[in-house]
Amino acid sequence: MDKTQNNRAWFLVLPVLVLVAFSAVIPLMTVVNYSVNDTFGNNEFFWAGLDWFDEAVHSDRIHGALVRQAMFSAIILAIEVPLGIFVALNMPKKGFWSSFCLVVMALPLLIPFNVVGTIWQIFGRGDIGLLGHTLAAIGIDYNYTSDPFDAWATVVVMDVWHWTSLVALLAYAGLQSIPQAYYQAARIDQASRWAVFRYIELPKMKGVLLIAVLLRFMDSFMIYTEPFVVTGGGPGNSTTFLSIDLVKMAVGQFDLGPAAAFSIMYFLVILLVSWVFYTVMTNLDRQEAK
Repeated sequence: MDKTQNNRAWFLVLPVLVLVAFSAVIPLMTVVNYSVNDTFGNNEFFWAGLDWFDEAVHSDRIHGALVRQAMFSAIILAIEVPLGIFVALNMPKKGFWSSFCLVVMALPLLIPFNVVGTIWQIFGRGDIGLLGHTLAAIGIDYNYTSDPFDAWATVVVMDVWHWTSLVALLAYAGLQSIPQAYYQAARIDQASRWAVFRYIELPKMKGVLLIAVLLRFMDSFMIYTEPFVVTGGGPGNSTTFLSIDLVKMAVGQFDLGPAAAFSIMYFLVILLVSWVFYTVMTNLDRQEAK
């Protein structure tokens, strides 16, 4: 006999759905409205169709920001993922020092984004900053406000310092889930350290590493506060990433139509890549279940 389903529990979810509608869906519809209209103020709109999208697709300015953004995400993923795995492999597995290392690794993640930018802005200054003063003392001409390479290096090192801990903690959690029987079998077979990592540890960390890559890609592709505080997008446009360019377009120039179209395309790119990562993770779980 079929059991009667009680759907009254959905009423508990209703307040969340209403909150999401006000905080996400309605603002999104506003952005969509701006993206297909032109306005000169006074709430007067003129239909523009897909003109702003066409302008964004063919904009050299956006193409340059996209290239810089893609380069930044690729660089920090290439550094943070291997470095995080290395740190996790060398962390104590149990005892007091294990807890101590976990707390220390979590500290950078607790610092707000604007504070991170301020710390590195002061840290890199040649007059009062420890990094800038030390490099100047040993004869290295370092100035992140005027040299594009120095600006890039500062932003990359800042992000690595801030977020490698996340990758390390996720990788550490994956390592802790490996049964000791696997390591005992490897010792009996006299497997090398590389063989243990290649055939035992790395396969068991695939799930958490994909999550780490997904989180770091999404965050790096949307990074704004830290580079804006440190370099302001300069010198020139060398560190003007997509988010900084979008804010300059919307707030600085008040080009609401192009900025709205740009932001929708920006959102769709992140959503597409996130969907690809989710699909890969789902297929991986299904293969492991078999």
